[in-house]
Amino acid sequence: MKISALMTSAGINIGICVLLWSLYSVLRKQPAFVRVYFGRRIAEENRLLREAFILERFVPSTGWIVKALQCTEEDLLAAAGLDAIAFNRILVFSIRIFSLAAILCLFGILPVHYFGRKTHHLEIPSEQLHMFTVQNVEVQSRWLWVHSLVLYIISGVACFLLHIEYKHIARLRLLHLKRTTLNPGQFTVLVRGIPKTANESCSSDVDDFFTKYHASSYLFHQVVYKAGKVQKIMTGAKKACGKLDHSTSTDTTLDQSRKAITYPCCVCGASSNSFQLLPTDEVAKNIDNEECAAAFVFFKTRYGALLASQALQTSNPTKWVTDLAPEPDDVYWSNIWLPYKQLWIRRIATLLGSLVFSVLFLLPVTFIQGLSQLDQVHRKLPFLNGLLKQPYISQIITGYLPSVILLLFLYTVSPIMILFSTLEGPTSHSERKRSACSKVLYFFIWNVFFVNLASGAVISQLNSSSTTKDIAVQLAGVIPGQVSPNLSFMLFIEGQ
Repeated sequence: MKISALMTSAGINIGICVLLWSLYSVLRKQPAFVRVYFGRRIAEENRLLREAFILERFVPSTGWIVKALQCTEEDLLAAAGLDAIAFNRILVFSIRIFSLAAILCLFGILPVHYFGRKTHHLEIPSEQLHMFTVQNVEVQSRWLWVHSLVLYIISGVACFLLHIEYKHIARLRLLHLKRTTLNPGQFTVLVRGIPKTANESCSSDVDDFFTKYHASSYLFHQVVYKAGKVQKIMTGAKKACGKLDHSTSTDTTLDQSRKAITYPCCVCGASSNSFQLLPTDEVAKNIDNEECAAAFVFFKTRYGALLASQALQTSNPTKWVTDLAPEPDDVYWSNIWLPYKQLWIRRIATLLGSLVFSVLFLLPVTFIQGLSQLDQVHRKLPFLNGLLKQPYISQIITGYLPSVILLLFLYTVSPIMILFSTLEGPTSHSERKRSACSKVLYFFIWNVFFVNLASGAVISQLNSSSTTKDIAVQLAGVIPGQVSPNLSFMLFIEGQ
């Protein structure tokens, strides 16, 4: 890839950023979208919207950027909570470390790489990208210490800044926990894998167990019943069938002299008498069948709940499994009733599914790897030879098109990983999102970065008979030539 192609990709992404910022500054001032961007403020302050035509609403402005930069952590904490501050600190850390890396690389590494060999240099826009990588440095060059020193400085500063940010977020988290009021969820433990007995119900087993082993802190409990859309449909169908069977059996045994008083409905003409008496034993039996091997157990103190959630209750790790209960709004009810023994099978199956999906994703990654090199585009797509003769078109195809195609494929990753995380059986929405984020992170590290570097020329140019020292030299010469797709992809991600 040429420098001009990389600059074309950067220019397109910067233009998209300016366009999106302008659209946001205009749309946020429109009455039709004010509830989208300022729904919380309208709900809290109960403001009335003005529908009068104002020309300023259709003119992009930068005042919101200045106000956003002037916002303090106290204002952000009061408006959006601790999560917004943590996200803001991540952005601040990224800006700091990338600014330092840009300055050191611009004035330290790039000159050493560019003048690493005695060769005829073209104009910078016409130079190939590998002229600015370590591939252009001679073997055993005396200027390699500059390259290593800059990398050590960036790594050391990154670790130091991470330490500072972690301490800052940890302090804010402790202050947040001190200021918040007591939450009933902090006194609750989720119990799964409750063994069933023949003579007693699940509720009685839970009460007997925690009264025996946690008598000083145990308060009461609530058994979980089956949930989920499929389970609701099945339960409704079973109840309907039971009512039909009961009505047909009782119609033949009822005394003919005792007739129900019914009146025709004025709308559909059906009977208005919809009352049916069901035996108490049948209702109790249905309730017992709907009970799951899970329950929410409430304790008198937070220490008692924490102690019960961390301790191993029995020698069998699949029975009486205790964890801190998620918040009421965070509970994923459709997975609560899943048998605990199925979770390991589900996790192994989702892990295998993620690996298969990662392997299948190598096909588009390999195709995109070839698009970033102009000679491979001529060979793989010969019908584009006429267009590739135009400089601007070739710069777009090699510099911008691979990142667009890769991002379109990556849009399918998050929904699939969320599906895999749901099948694992998490008990809360936050746990499902955290598992999906971990899968997406590992997927990006493997497919987008590692496979891009390890595929193509890296594998083909390594000699199997090379020694360890020669392999290191060959990797140092080959890997920098494969960074073009990563650079264009990162520029595209920053633009989005």
